[in-house]
Amino acid sequence: MKKIQISSDALSDLNEGFLFYEQQDPGLGDYFTSCLRSDIEELRLRGGVHRIVHRQFYRSLSRVFPYGIFYTCDEKMVTVYAVVDLRRDPEFIRRHLEETKTQPGEDHND
Repeated sequence: MKKIQISSDALSDLNEGFLFYEQQDPGLGDYFTSCLRSDIEELRLRGGVHRIVHRQFYRSLSRVFPYGIFYTCDEKMVTVYAVVDLRRDPEFIRRHLEETKTQPGEDHND
């Protein structure tokens, strides 16, 4: 099973999504975070099976929300670099990926 690391940029993306959905309906932000964390955890087993969509980034689709999880993968580690609302302008998404930092923020080895 692979280890998961989440970059500080991806954590910021998750926080932005939480705030957006929490504003829509109290409690929805928590549900958003729970769903996306579950989607990310699934990459422990399925990391690397998704299509590479930009440079070295794979993209996994969230099962519940219209979000893409952009990550890199090797034999032992999945590193999540961005979690983006796919309703955004594709040019915004491309720029966002170009600007991501390459330093992981959190290590999730539970």
